[in-house]
Amino acid sequence: MDISKPLPLLGGLNPQLFMKKHWQKKPLLIRQAIPNFKPLLDRVELFELASREDTQSRLVLQQPGQTPGWQLKSGPFARRGLPPLKQPGWTVLVQGVDLQHEAVHALMNQFRFVPDARLDDVMISYASDGGGVGPHFDSYDVFLLQAQGRRRWRIGRQKDRSLQPDVPLKILAHFEPEEEFVLEPGDMLYLPLLYAHDGVALGECMTYSIGFRSPSRAELARELLERLAEDAEDAVGVSVYRDPTQAAVSQPAEIPAQMVDFARDALQHALKDPAALGRALGEYMTEPKANVWFDAAAPVTHPAAQALAGQGGQIQLDRRTKMMFDAKHIFINGEIFRAGGRDATLMRRLADQRYLAPADVARLSSEARCLLQDWQQAGWLHQL
Repeated sequence: MDISKPLPLLGGLNPQLFMKKHWQKKPLLIRQAIPNFKPLLDRVELFELASREDTQSRLVLQQPGQTPGWQLKSGPFARRGLPPLKQPGWTVLVQGVDLQHEAVHALMNQFRFVPDARLDDVMISYASDGGGVGPHFDSYDVFLLQAQGRRRWRIGRQKDRSLQPDVPLKILAHFEPEEEFVLEPGDMLYLPLLYAHDGVALGECMTYSIGFRSPSRAELARELLERLAEDAEDAVGVSVYRDPTQAAVSQPAEIPAQMVDFARDALQHALKDPAALGRALGEYMTEPKANVWFDAAAPVTHPAAQALAGQGGQIQLDRRTKMMFDAKHIFINGEIFRAGGRDATLMRRLADQRYLAPADVARLSSEARCLLQDWQQAGWLHQL
């Protein structure tokens, strides 16, 4: 992607200028970000996805006059489990549609001017007239693309983030909107994280939410420490705690200060390798979600596999595959590989482009082509 080229998707801004002026700073309304946009899957197809075990879905029902005034249900949902289309005030939300639908995955790829480590998924919400999820804020950046019908958005910076009590949704108690827009198909609204918003369907409506991953400090600390712990024996060694100068104690329940020092030293040794944290982060950021699995390909003797191992052929990453890299490593679906020289250059190209041309495949070493063959068998990539 040429990040200096103006994009209609960003209202004529180029990605560099958008990131400088708007990303995590202020909203942007883009009229006809995708002109003449039509839904990439219809209502029936979306409801079918909501009925599947491998897809996360939710149903939000407004209940005027009742306490609480909202109801939240988790899927999967059979079609008869959803309200009638003419019933107002309900919304079904289907998460991770990019993993299930090639055209939606291609749509998400248009936003790869933001690092893949931040790009999360596409959620599609279908709403009957008046449907919505109430005024709220998200802990992530989001592009809201109107796909069908019309939706009214009210947005605000919202200093008071207190929530309504005893409600199954995180709905703001004192929403203070500052601006209001009605989005038509093809219009899009960018909102930075923590920016309050309330979207209400004006008739039957479908909205695509392109969301960005924002891991918390606590989440990263937990996940990275777990991964570092797995490699701790190699990093720290097998030395055990020794205390030949320990004196007799009158307070046996007190933890010795030298044991605290030993524990601190063990942690410092685990982090002594400057690349250890980067390796753990790469593994974590490419780990597939729990509901994602791949379809294994044919055995090695399949002609496509032979082509990869020998003559080469264009390959493309599966839409469910996460592939990233750092200065010394390639990360794919939670696994890590060292790479250098031409192989590293071509593997990084595969991660950036999500495909490799036949000429590039042919330039890989035999070891790298065998690795691609393994990934093909696992269903992580495919030959075109």
